[in-house]
Amino acid sequence: MELRCGGVGSQAVGRRMDGDSRDGGGGCKDAGSEDYENLPTSASLSTHMTAGAMAGILEHSVMYPVDSVKTRMQSLNPDPKAQYTSVYGALKKIIRTEGFWRPLRGLNVMMMGAGPAHAMYFACYENMKRTLNAVFHHQGNSHLANGIAGSMATLLHDAVMNPAEVVKQRMQMYDSPHRSALRCVWTVWRTEGLGAFYRSYTTQLTMNIPFQSIHFITYEFLQEQVNPHRGYNPQSHIISGGLAGALAAAATTPLDVCKTLLNTQENMALNLANISGRLSGMANAFRMVYQLNGLPGYFKGMQARVIYQMPSTAISWSVYEFFKYFLTKHKLENRAPY
Repeated sequence: MELRCGGVGSQAVGRRMDGDSRDGGGGCKDAGSEDYENLPTSASLSTHMTAGAMAGILEHSVMYPVDSVKTRMQSLNPDPKAQYTSVYGALKKIIRTEGFWRPLRGLNVMMMGAGPAHAMYFACYENMKRTLNAVFHHQGNSHLANGIAGSMATLLHDAVMNPAEVVKQRMQMYDSPHRSALRCVWTVWRTEGLGAFYRSYTTQLTMNIPFQSIHFITYEFLQEQVNPHRGYNPQSHIISGGLAGALAAAATTPLDVCKTLLNTQENMALNLANISGRLSGMANAFRMVYQLNGLPGYFKGMQARVIYQMPSTAISWSVYEFFKYFLTKHKLENRAPY
């Protein structure tokens, strides 16, 4: 990774980061003969974690109001005052009837979870991808390796994010009794126990493992098409990330509906289904969704989910790739002799 060059260090780094492996006019040559395509596998663990944390926080912050609408639109038996036909209409109605800041309730707990969760998520993915590609496909990029790496990264990500998701979704629901994240955590802990924060964990994994497999395989495939040299190209990261997220979101909507039901324990729906106590287990959630709404119930909120996920993954990948590029470039410049 260290550059050996008689010219200005930052100029050499700039060529390197743009994927140009040719020697410069002054005979510049890097020690490992690496071009940008190999840069992601050489970036440090701290770089992956920092870039991942920034990507997660910005992704969830920017798209949080749409996420709030998605949660409500997935309600199996919504209050008549909380029935919506479109994302835009829902946001207008929520702001008009419940206040300007209502769509942002729960954002703080989501940001606290998203930072460390995405740090581990991207660091695990990059390292697993590099290791598995070496095993499966010595000459390049293996889609199988990318899918497995994404699945393994999901295990770490969801272990951190699941409690935050529970608190967030309970605060997002219409007429939620929880006015703060801490009060919500305390109430859930006191009335339902620690297990309530992981009641939907298996469902979350069942949803996110196929989601992330589709997501990463599609992203890497699209990168091969629109950015074959794998240089830092913001436009390609946005396009690939957005399309990958939209496809994965649409395909896994039924599982997301079940996850939302397990997280929120929607009282009106439980009463309608004559269920006393708490609903647990993915199979029971699938059964209840079908009992109350039939097959269309599995696709509740799909429009909102795709509208949320498409820009979310575009933001996540573009921010992640930017910080990975910036931090690695900064380290290379500091190490290059002047």
